[in-house]
Amino acid sequence: MASAGSRTVVAADAQLYTDEGECVGEVLVFTHDGYLSWLEVCSLSDEVEVTLSAARRWLQSNMDADN
Repeated sequence: MASAGSRTVVAADAQLYTDEGECVGEVLVFTHDGYLSWLEVCSLSDEVEVTLSAARRWLQSNMDADN
């Protein structure tokens, strides 16, 4: 876990892959004193719009493919 400030840590991160396998972004989950403090969705591409809704869809799609 990486520190992002006093008692704030990056508790989890996940890369976002399209159905074609292209990594277009990531999701970072931050906690402060053990509680969720914020969620960040980052884009790595100007060609694909990365939104919270798209991130959820890609993460769910990748989880379904793993099962």
